[in-house]
Amino acid sequence: MLRQYELVERVLGYDPDADEAALNRAYVYTVQKHGTQRRASGDPYFSHPVEVAGLMTDLKLDQQTIITALLHDTVEDTLATIEDIEANFGTDVARLVDGVTKLSKIEHMAENERAAENLRKFLLAMSEDIRVLLVKLADRLHNMRTLHFIKSPEKRQRIARETMDIYAPLAERVGMYEYMREMQLLAFEQLEPEAYATITKKLEELRSQDGGQVDAIALKVKQRLAEAGLKVEVSGREKHPYSIWKKMAERHVSFEQVTDIMAFRVICDTEADCYAAMGVLHTTWQFLPGKFKDYISTPKSNGYKSLHTSLMYENSMRVEVQIRTRAMHMTNEFGLAAHWAYKQGDRPDGQVGWLRDLIEIVDASHDAEELLEHTRLAIYQDRIFAFTPKGGLFQLPKGATPVDFAFAVHTDLGAQAVGAKINGRHMPLRTPLANGDVVEIIKSKTAEPQLSWLGFVVTGKARAAIRRAVRLKERAEIAEIGRKLFDEIATKVPARIGKKAVREAVKRLELIDEEDLMFAIGAARLTDREVMEALVPGCTNDLGDDDDWTRREHQISIRGLTPGVGFHLAECCHPVPGDRIVGLRKKGEPVEVHSIGCFKLANGVDADWLDLSWGRRSQGAVGRLRVTLYDRPGTLAEMAGIFAQNHVNVKALDQVETDHPFTTYEIDSEVQDLAHLTRILSALRASDAVAQAERI
Repeated sequence: MLRQYELVERVLGYDPDADEAALNRAYVYTVQKHGTQRRASGDPYFSHPVEVAGLMTDLKLDQQTIITALLHDTVEDTLATIEDIEANFGTDVARLVDGVTKLSKIEHMAENERAAENLRKFLLAMSEDIRVLLVKLADRLHNMRTLHFIKSPEKRQRIARETMDIYAPLAERVGMYEYMREMQLLAFEQLEPEAYATITKKLEELRSQDGGQVDAIALKVKQRLAEAGLKVEVSGREKHPYSIWKKMAERHVSFEQVTDIMAFRVICDTEADCYAAMGVLHTTWQFLPGKFKDYISTPKSNGYKSLHTSLMYENSMRVEVQIRTRAMHMTNEFGLAAHWAYKQGDRPDGQVGWLRDLIEIVDASHDAEELLEHTRLAIYQDRIFAFTPKGGLFQLPKGATPVDFAFAVHTDLGAQAVGAKINGRHMPLRTPLANGDVVEIIKSKTAEPQLSWLGFVVTGKARAAIRRAVRLKERAEIAEIGRKLFDEIATKVPARIGKKAVREAVKRLELIDEEDLMFAIGAARLTDREVMEALVPGCTNDLGDDDDWTRREHQISIRGLTPGVGFHLAECCHPVPGDRIVGLRKKGEPVEVHSIGCFKLANGVDADWLDLSWGRRSQGAVGRLRVTLYDRPGTLAEMAGIFAQNHVNVKALDQVETDHPFTTYEIDSEVQDLAHLTRILSALRASDAVAQAERI
């Protein structure tokens, strides 16, 4: 553990203007506050914040960040408060400490909800000042270094999984690869102990057998580049166990089949030397096609710059080579932390593009599960590059679609997308994008996100935006149903209901506004009696317990509402416009619409029944038919022709029974209304290919 004077000397070594007294005060404060607390290792607890501060000095960060590192656990684990921190160390330090502090004292939340709430607060604080992230990453790295002291295997696994899912990818996204690699390695040791032990043992055997081969190859590369007049530094290493295990899993190969275990780094003086060195290596040894990546001309979103190539060295040995300048190397290893200059008064811009996406996700996520899912998606590592028609570059996860691309460009563009051109060709919105694709989004101002998109989008930003739009639409449509029910309820109270009475009812029911009231009615969160009592207190005293007074006198029209959003068309009877329909309404669920003759209506005794109508000119639904064909050539084609002649889109066709000489199919088809469905049935029954046709 760093002693007080050692820590202060480190800071003064790179920042002579730092406030020595403030640093000493912070060191003493954390020692006093943590007092006799102990870590799982048995060390004094204050050794942890001191070590985290030491990690921050390695990155040469400003004194406010060092003080924040020293104090980051005082609010969570001692009696100190944010107000105490502000009084002793100033507003900026208090804000940073508050950003790093977890909300672990919220005991009533489930584990995943606590994790999500911690992450939510952390991301919001990080958006205001990226130093929050730097301290948090150092905090997590030191905790991972001491994770083996925790006795509970379940707790070690949980912390390791959280590190692998959230913090290692976050370190990668801000370019702190040293932190990322060590976190992954330590988490891998806990999550896959057998694989870790096996790969580590094989690497030790390989090291003992190669007779210094890594150093020999590095020397050979350096000599060849020196002969070409290039002054470079060359270093070699084996890839760490997690990287090897990941390649084994992706390629479905054994350790012995992983051919690029060795990696070499070439450090050049200039960018031009990087390209010259690559040319020399490619003409000396055969390079592997498809393995060359130029991150200098097209850097990663975190600022990473380097040339990557794979070579076939002597004896058909495959090696990976990275070529970069010294400046690139510093940025690549420590990312954002490598170039913030707080002592000059510069403030970092935490609002980089991917961070803005994370903040949008925080705003759009509905609950803990969504937030954790969307955040993991947003910071996932494997990426591709795609371009706008004007040359704008966007990085997306592998498997991303034009919808993901549209939301990456702008949330509004994603919401209005109706089609896409990929490299000039019209393609479905679910098409996975490839590296280098040029994507043009076709939009319409009247379009809106579709629930079906959740089946193929892969980015957290897209999923969060789609779910939010669907939720808002669902809320609006349920509120519309509630408004129609409210109008009928209002006729049953002994007074004329105006705006003032509605406002008073909202207050009595402790709701937000009138829209919230309508939603609560539509979602069956309030009974008729509760609404009447809120409108006119005491008006329900003389009402009996029977259902006569709650019977609906008017049909409620569902015209204008969206199937699957404001209501669901029941799968058991597949009602279509023209059918006589009723709705079953259960608390917290959309209205389920059934045809009046549906045999499953008997199961709805515990639901509120609504007398529904389609409304004038309602069109469009899916009808299900059961068609039995004669089992001979051409009958299926003839049936398909009947659907085509009647302008029907077949959504699904299942062969459900074969009983020679008959074959029976169940067919879901989009129809305009009951009359349209009846015409289709008549045409089928008139065909010589059809033995029987009926609606089910």
